[in-house]
Order: sequence, then C-alpha cells, then structure tokens
Amino acid sequence: MSVMAAGTGRRVSFTGLYAFLATVIMFFAAFTSAMVVRRGASKDWKGTPAPALLWVNTAVLALGSAAVEKARRDLRAADRRKFNIGWTMATLLGALFIVGQIVVWRQLRQSGVYLNSHPGSAFFYVGTVAHAVHLAGGWIAMLYLNVRALRLQLGPGRRTAVDVTAIYWHFLGLLWVYLLWLFQFWGNA
Repeated sequence: MSVMAAGTGRRVSFTGLYAFLATVIMFFAAFTSAMVVRRGASKDWKGTPAPALLWVNTAVLALGSAAVEKARRDLRAADRRKFNIGWTMATLLGALFIVGQIVVWRQLRQSGVYLNSHPGSAFFYVGTVAHAVHLAGGWIAMLYLNVRALRLQLGPGRRTAVDVTAIYWHFLGLLWVYLLWLFQFWGNA
C-alpha cells in the first residue's frame, strides 16, 4: 500500500470513528433529556442506590484507559513486548469492568431494585446497559487487536486500528464518568 493510500485509509478510519462518536453522544444526550423530563414530570422519582462496586468498576475502567494509552505509546516507540503486555492488561481490565457491571446489576436485583421498580431504576439499568453494550464493542476490538499482536500479526497498517480503538476506549471512560455523575449525584438528588 502506498503512503498516500495509507494516509487516506487513516483519515477515513478517524472520520468513521468521529461520526460514530457523534451518534453515541446524540444517543446519550437524548437519554439524558428523557431522564431530565421524566424526573421533573412526576413525584414518583426515586434514585437508585449505588453499590460500592460501581466505584471499583470506575477505577478498573480508568486503569484500563491508562494501560491502553501506555500500550499505544509503546507501540509508537516500536517496543512490541511492552505493547503486548499493556494491551493485554487493558483487555483484561475491560473484561473485568464488564463482569463487575454484571455483578452490580445482580446486587441491585438482590436488594429488590429491578428495571421496573421505579423510573430511576429503569433509567439506571437502561443507561448502564447501553454503556456496557458500547463498551463490549470496544472490548471486542481490543481483543481482536490483542490476538493479532500476540501472534505477531500487528504490522504498521494496524496501528490506525490501535489508535481508533484507544480513542474509543478513552471516550467510553469519559462517558462512564458522566453516567456515574448523572445517576449518583443528579438522579439521586
């Protein structure tokens, strides 16, 4: 592939990423708007209790984001061994976050908080599940790149995929912090 074609492919990849991020932002903006309207529309709003594991999951996601960024820098420095270690760590932390979220949902169910318990719980489940679905997509991309890297099949052409996946992962981390604020500090007020 020529240098010009590689640059075009990189631009197309980033344009696609940014277009997708715009749709995700629009989805969660509409979600927030619906939550604001529903919370203010009636007196039956109750917040959803935050299991302590939510904060642990937040730390896991932050550590995963840091590992992704470190791995990406290691790849730029042509240190494949460090990249493989960092990217594998980030992939494992991403899986741990998803498992942690499943545990949070089970803890809520065990404490009697279900999707249909009240409007606050419905918004909590829908928002966190929507985030988990987006995160699972990013995690699958991370896993794919991880397998390719460990098989030594991650050549220069795949570095764009690493960059796009890393940016998406960072975005999901920021989105999670926003959702946590939305549910715990505004939704429970």
